[in-house]
Amino acid sequence: MNLRDQVLGYLQTQAMRICGERVDGGAGGVIEVRYPWSGEVVATVPRASVEDVRRAFELAHAYRPTLTRHARYKILMRAGELIAQRLDDIAQVITLESGLCLKDSLYEVGRASDVLLFAAQHALQDDGQSFSCDLTHHGKQRRVYTMREPLLGVISAITPFNHPLNQVIHKVAPSIATNNRMVLKPSEKTPLSALVLADILYEAGLPPPMLSVVTGDPRVIGDELLMNPQVDLVTFTGGVAIGKHIAARAVYKRQVLELGGNDPLIVMDDADPLKAAELAANGSYKNSGQRCTAVKRIFVHEAVREEFTQALVARTKAWKFGDPLDASVDMGTVIDEQAAMLFERRVKDAVAQGARLLHGNVRNGASYSPTVLDGVRSSMEVVEHETFGPVSPIMSFSSLDEVIGLVNASAYGLSSGVCTNRLDDVMRLVRELQVGSVNVWEVPGYRLEVTPFGGIKDSGLGYKEGVQEACRSFTNTKTYSIPW
Repeated sequence: MNLRDQVLGYLQTQAMRICGERVDGGAGGVIEVRYPWSGEVVATVPRASVEDVRRAFELAHAYRPTLTRHARYKILMRAGELIAQRLDDIAQVITLESGLCLKDSLYEVGRASDVLLFAAQHALQDDGQSFSCDLTHHGKQRRVYTMREPLLGVISAITPFNHPLNQVIHKVAPSIATNNRMVLKPSEKTPLSALVLADILYEAGLPPPMLSVVTGDPRVIGDELLMNPQVDLVTFTGGVAIGKHIAARAVYKRQVLELGGNDPLIVMDDADPLKAAELAANGSYKNSGQRCTAVKRIFVHEAVREEFTQALVARTKAWKFGDPLDASVDMGTVIDEQAAMLFERRVKDAVAQGARLLHGNVRNGASYSPTVLDGVRSSMEVVEHETFGPVSPIMSFSSLDEVIGLVNASAYGLSSGVCTNRLDDVMRLVRELQVGSVNVWEVPGYRLEVTPFGGIKDSGLGYKEGVQEACRSFTNTKTYSIPW
């Protein structure tokens, strides 16, 4: 059985889902989904028209969800059970559309189950408050209460390629938990996991008008996703340039923008270099380095630089990369050959400017090796901009003041990792780093699916994701008062 048959045998249909109805490509044609390792077409999905998107919003807006908290809980928990039962099949879909290795895909499916669990728990929480009104001398014998309600309009969700399932479920699950309606456009490069998730949710009992998945070219349908009058909130995860375009176009609509990162790992002079190198490798190469929270700049104190660098090179050489469907492989491909070529060029440019290539920078199509660079300067493109791939650029520093300045000089402010055992240094870094989160003795991307997540500066508007914060973003607060 070839790869296309494997994928289609599981998906059963190539159609997008508008309120649960299967919609074929029609006059709009189709988009080919290719396996990055071989370039083979594994599936096609419909190329939605503007009219398709308008219809999705119209049908969603006309529907008024009536699910009780318990009903939402049951749907989300049942979906989690179905995903767990089909873990291997779903992981294979993720690998075939994204090129991520099976280890990464299996981990992603597990994370998706966690998101559903936390969202189900949130659906059961009473999110109201009450306030006594006799707190001051001119108060009254009354009480003010609050309650959270679903949005009046529809949520428009746009997701990237790098986590085909997890980025989607982080928007869909909170939408269900809060009784909202959502029209989702997954990346045209990796749309299959979103379609699988929609089918699972319908099977679990979700009323189809609460979730539509439209697949298409963002250049054609993008403005409709942002400017449709029935959209109340736009939630987007992806690059900075597109995020700023959305901010400019989605006028007077609420926006949750989770954008890029240029996340540092800081290795202080008291750190264990071997332990820090292990974190650096995991943070740089997991998910083929395609994470907004991946380690993209490594700042190492000059006192431990040599030992750390040797350890990182050794760990990088042991990192097995190749065929994503090989269960023993630690890293698959990046999303496509164009991305791999960009990483290759940036590394070559850095070497031409004086950096030293210690390992890697080997490319074959969309396959790109784990790569270590030393002697990198902040002005080099490989670290000045977000390099969304498996590259470990090492820079040295001599003092805490210096490294704080180097980290904060970036236009980004998403997350960070810190390797030190000195509590005074830890607390100063927590206070002074201009980022959304600081993880001590962990990779920058560490988090739970329920905890607040997001950045500042070019990494986002300060609104957080994570199940808890997303549920807050997806609701309106209503207050009412009564005389007893």
